[in-house]
Amino acid sequence: MTLPKGRPAEPIRAPRGAALSCKGWPQEAALRMLMNNLDPDVAERWEDLVVYGGSGKAARSWEAYHTIVATLRRLEGDATLLVQSGKPVGVFTTSSDAPRVLIVNAMLVPAWGDWEHFRKYEAMGLTMYGQMTAGSWIYIGTQGILQGTY
Repeated sequence: MTLPKGRPAEPIRAPRGAALSCKGWPQEAALRMLMNNLDPDVAERWEDLVVYGGSGKAARSWEAYHTIVATLRRLEGDATLLVQSGKPVGVFTTSSDAPRVLIVNAMLVPAWGDWEHFRKYEAMGLTMYGQMTAGSWIYIGTQGILQGTY
């Protein structure tokens, strides 16, 4: 099955209600958080994957987004999806007690942890700017940023 590449024609809307679209509620929760961050009622520019702040993205690219969604839908209850700067990089067999998703963003070591290097790697498609909560799919509006900052 070929995953769709590029922006969808219709805006992103998270599933609602009690019906599962994944193999379990932990996976479903992650999927709904990701999709809700890109809902046009929430996102600054859903069509560019930007949740807020002008550059805070939920996924590195549309291809990465579609792969994350497909992976979450088939992820077993004893597996963990690893997402590195908005791109899924692996699924590991863990346990039912382990997290279903681990997300790390903008992993630059101090010697290269400046804007010049970051922008270079971003242009190469190797990283993304996830802001404080966009890249971790938990943006809840200004109140979340204020709470996390103060």
